Amino acid sequence: MSKKILITGGPGTGKTSLFNSLISDGYVGFKEISREVINSFKKKGVDQLFLTNPLLFSDLLIESRISQFNDSNKNKKENVFFDRGIPDILAYLDFKKIQYDQHYIIACKKHRYDIVFILRPWKDIFVNDNERYESFEESLQIDKYIYNTYKNLKYNIIEIPNMSITKRKDFVINTIKSYV
Repeated sequence: MSKKILITGGPGTGKTSLFNSLISDGYVGFKEISREVINSFKKKGVDQLFLTNPLLFSDLLIESRISQFNDSNKNKKENVFFDRGIPDILAYLDFKKIQYDQHYIIACKKHRYDIVFILRPWKDIFVNDNERYESFEESLQIDKYIYNTYKNLKYNIIEIPNMSITKRKDFVINTIKSYV
């Protein structure tokens, strides 16, 4: 079975750029699906589904992320990458102080990643766009929730240093090779 390798972090930390760089080098991965959910609801006239109906948004995400996790079990490659994970949903709900059902926690405990990398907020690369509504200050707060969520779920979190995408990618690949 493939090793499940997660890349997580707050908004605007470079997760997707790093993930896309790994994929362009031939690695297998499952992309972040939040933007797809956001854009599908924008077409229906809902500007930010997470802000208007956070539990519906979270339910759609958890269903998709569990599906990605399960699909990764069919892969024959040694490593499979994920751009965000199931526990990120808890972190965002906690950040917004939204109560949620136990099934979210159960899903996090049932679907565990083998290696978790986190990218921390880095003001020099932070930008807003049509789907990212959070400010850099909010990214700092969300980062704490993400970090604590993974720690509370007993993950060993590997921090990726602030450096170029190429060097970040090399860091990830070298870390995976030495990870036991």
